[in-house]
Amino acid sequence: MDPRADIALIGLAVMGQNLILNMDDHGFTVVAYNRSTDKVDQFLANEAKGTKVLGAHSIAEMVAQLKKPRRVMMLVKAGKPVDDFIEQLIPHLEAGDIIIDGGNSLFDDTNRRQKYVESKGLLYIGTGVSGGEEGARHGPSIMPGGSPAAWPFVKDIFQAVSAKVEGNVPCCEWVGEMGAGHYVKMVHNGIEYGDMQLICEAYNIMKTGLGLSAGEMHAVFKDWNAGELDSYLIEITRDILAKQDEDGQPLVDKILDTAGQKGTGKWTVINSQELGIPITLMAEAVYARCVSALKEERVQAAAKLTGPAPALTEIAADPVKKQAFIAAIKSALYASKIVSYAQGYMLMRAAAKEYGWHLNYGGIALMWRGGCIIRSRFLGQIKAAFDRNAELSNLLLDDYFMGEIDKAQAGWREVVATAALKGIPVPAFSTALAFFDQYRSAVLPANLLQAQRDYFGAHTYERIDRPRGEFFHTNWTGKGGTTASGTYNV
Repeated sequence: MDPRADIALIGLAVMGQNLILNMDDHGFTVVAYNRSTDKVDQFLANEAKGTKVLGAHSIAEMVAQLKKPRRVMMLVKAGKPVDDFIEQLIPHLEAGDIIIDGGNSLFDDTNRRQKYVESKGLLYIGTGVSGGEEGARHGPSIMPGGSPAAWPFVKDIFQAVSAKVEGNVPCCEWVGEMGAGHYVKMVHNGIEYGDMQLICEAYNIMKTGLGLSAGEMHAVFKDWNAGELDSYLIEITRDILAKQDEDGQPLVDKILDTAGQKGTGKWTVINSQELGIPITLMAEAVYARCVSALKEERVQAAAKLTGPAPALTEIAADPVKKQAFIAAIKSALYASKIVSYAQGYMLMRAAAKEYGWHLNYGGIALMWRGGCIIRSRFLGQIKAAFDRNAELSNLLLDDYFMGEIDKAQAGWREVVATAALKGIPVPAFSTALAFFDQYRSAVLPANLLQAQRDYFGAHTYERIDRPRGEFFHTNWTGKGGTTASGTYNV
């Protein structure tokens, strides 16, 4: 068989099919393969009809159609299916051929797989692909990492099919070795959880507190999308709120309030705990989904637990006050969003140090600027912040973001305080503000915490009147000994 294909793609679910058609649009010849081979025939006869897309009914037939070095991309479910396909592919490939995992794999799995695949003389790429069905078809954000030697052989394909931003710059660049690409995608998904929760809290305050209709909130989100909050998630929220069911009622009001998740947000939170980085907003976003899943318990609790009525009657009755409070909600959303991204970048900086990666933080913002679910105007400001200072330790310390927080802070505090007084849950708004206040505090009450730890466990403490790194233990009761359990980590 004459090898004439540029790349093969395994997995013909919606993402796989659309990415293949995207590659075909850009002049690349793709071999399509699926474990259920009847899907290959269906795809060629329908969605791929009239294209250059080739089909294969076996791994051997697929590989035989590929130019060297052979490039095989998998878009299959994370976990065992990825390992299974790697095992099936290896006997058919030669030294220098490239296996690509484009699914949502855990970065630790990518680390392991790269080492294994390279031990067989092959190259491995683990790449995040974000943008959903639309992004895959018309231009996703692509975040590749893995074997550096593989990048030159996939760069043209990946950058051609990725989303483009100002100046036709592709939302795709090499991230780093091992699982760096999948790690950045994982953090992207954690931030996505946070963005969605923040939007939901803004929606809930307007609906439950101010009594706004879906149509009125549609107008609010339309206005917000024309300013600094311009983003894909604000845009689709605007559209969702305008969608009516067959009876003319807002469809969103008929959707059950229990949220699902696929695990990437949870992975981000778990890793943050391992690295000791407080991504509090993303954690609250994950837990908010968990609380939403307790629907039956919440219904029972609502009938028994008392609290203030959530209606903001006085504000809602006054058009001027109502518009001012809606502006305050916007400020709370914007300021909390800044905190969320600051925490995400804190996590990536800690991961780079821990795993020996050299991450381009401005470049990551550029990759997220288009194509992906969290794409927004806001990311351009993050890119600019790292262009100003590549060593920026925290986005909150950038002059632009400090100014934005200053402008939004009064409204942010008003919304969190009002929500607390009226019993409207705003876990993401609240934790963002709490983190901001902790981060700007030169002194925190952890001195008492260390005294408690030393009292019950002889865990030692440092003193403000002695150099850092000197540890002390006190016999607090006069009955204990002088032996400490050892120094601590912070």
